[in-house]
Amino acid sequence: MKSRCPWAAHDELLKQYHDGEWGVPVHDDARLFEFLILEGAQAGLSWLTVLRKRENYRRAFDGFDPAKIVLYDRKKVEELLHNEGIIRNRLKIESAIVNARTCLKVRDEWGTFDSYIWRFTAGATKQNEWGTPDAIPATTAESDAMSKDLGKRGFKFVGSTICYAFMQAVGMVNDHITDCFRHGELMRLKK
Repeated sequence: MKSRCPWAAHDELLKQYHDGEWGVPVHDDARLFEFLILEGAQAGLSWLTVLRKRENYRRAFDGFDPAKIVLYDRKKVEELLHNEGIIRNRLKIESAIVNARTCLKVRDEWGTFDSYIWRFTAGATKQNEWGTPDAIPATTAESDAMSKDLGKRGFKFVGSTICYAFMQAVGMVNDHITDCFRHGELMRLKK
C-alpha cells in the first residue's frame, strides 16, 4: 500500500488529485489561470468541494479562457449565480471576471502568465522536506510576495494563504511529506 499525504488518504477523488496532479509543475497559462480561480473559489470551503465542482466550473467558465471570461456581463453573472454546479458566490464569480481582465494585462506585459507567476520561485519548484503535515506552512515569503504583487495589479481573492495553496497545486513547491510516495517522484521530475 502506498504511503501518501494524510489529507488525500480517505477520499477517492482526493487520492486521484493527489496522485496525479497536486504538486506537478504546471506551465500552461490556461491551467494556471484555472487553478488561480479555483483556489479563490475555495476560500472558506474545502478543496474537495471545489474538486467535485471542477468539471462544472470548466463548462460554466468557458474552459477558463480569460479572453472569453472578460466578456461576461451582468446577465452571465446572474446565470452563473443560478448554476448549482459551481459555488454560487457573487464576489467569487465577479472576481473571476476581474482576474481574467488582469491576467490578460499580465500576459501582455510578460508574454505569458506562466513567465510572470513562476518568477516567484525563480522559475523552479522549491523542494521542501516536511516530515509531517503540521510542519507545512500556510504562507511563505514567496506567497506573501505573490499575493502582494497580484493584489497590486488588481487580482481578487489572492491572499497569501490562497497563493500558497495555488503554489502547492501547480508545483511551484513540492509539499508532499517526505514519506509520501509522490515526494520522491516529484523530486526526480526536476532532474
